[in-house]
Amino acid sequence: MFDIVINAKNNPKIKEVKSLLTSSKDRKNSGLFVVEGVRLCLDALLSGCEIQSVFCTENCAEKYGDEIAPLKDGCKNFCAVSNDVLKSISDTVTPQGVVCTVKMKQNSFEYEKGNKYIALDTIQNPDNLGAISRTAEALGFDGMVLFGGCDIYNPKALRASMGALFRLPVCICQSLETEIEKCKDLGINVFATVPDRDAKSVTTVDFSVGGMCVIGNEGNGVSKEIIEKCSDRITIKMDGRAESLNAAAAASIIMWEMAR
Repeated sequence: MFDIVINAKNNPKIKEVKSLLTSSKDRKNSGLFVVEGVRLCLDALLSGCEIQSVFCTENCAEKYGDEIAPLKDGCKNFCAVSNDVLKSISDTVTPQGVVCTVKMKQNSFEYEKGNKYIALDTIQNPDNLGAISRTAEALGFDGMVLFGGCDIYNPKALRASMGALFRLPVCICQSLETEIEKCKDLGINVFATVPDRDAKSVTTVDFSVGGMCVIGNEGNGVSKEIIEKCSDRITIKMDGRAESLNAAAAASIIMWEMAR
């Protein structure tokens, strides 16, 4: 059943997985990232991702044999690993027993007038990134633009996205200002979301013509430079004493208003 049997934690393939788990730089240089768990690994495969290697314990193969069969057929190397080796390449408290290395997709897309996009300005928390992508896909957004901050291939971000990051079109950009200009040149309005009470309420904006909204960094919000590039500023009007919302919560409210 298995192509390779690995029992040593210092095996070169295992060392590679460890480096991909912990280093964004190594992921970028190799073009590979790590996915863990039966459901997420299958989501990656069924979403058109190219599976390089699968590392699976015998217990997992016995328990989920029929479910993980597509992984064996769709990968280049199907490797048996001991429980100890699997734990050394796991990022979860209670691993299911299967880890995959996956080839990165191209992270870019073309903007179209009438479409709806969410842009993230240096979002740092991988849980926020994953949650925002999950909501964006659920609400039928046409794409997510990512500038700086957390790596979309961070294991925590991938888990929080529940597979959305495999399916949602993502543009990882070097300049958010450039992406904003591209949208504005096409007649797409771009809104900076801010906690200012004097900004326009999101409930009053007409999103039937599409648009892009920018969600800012958890600590500093949308940068001043980005705000100046946007078409307008919008906010979520709040009656309570809180001055701002969690980035993922704010993004969910903004995207719901854009989609409804």
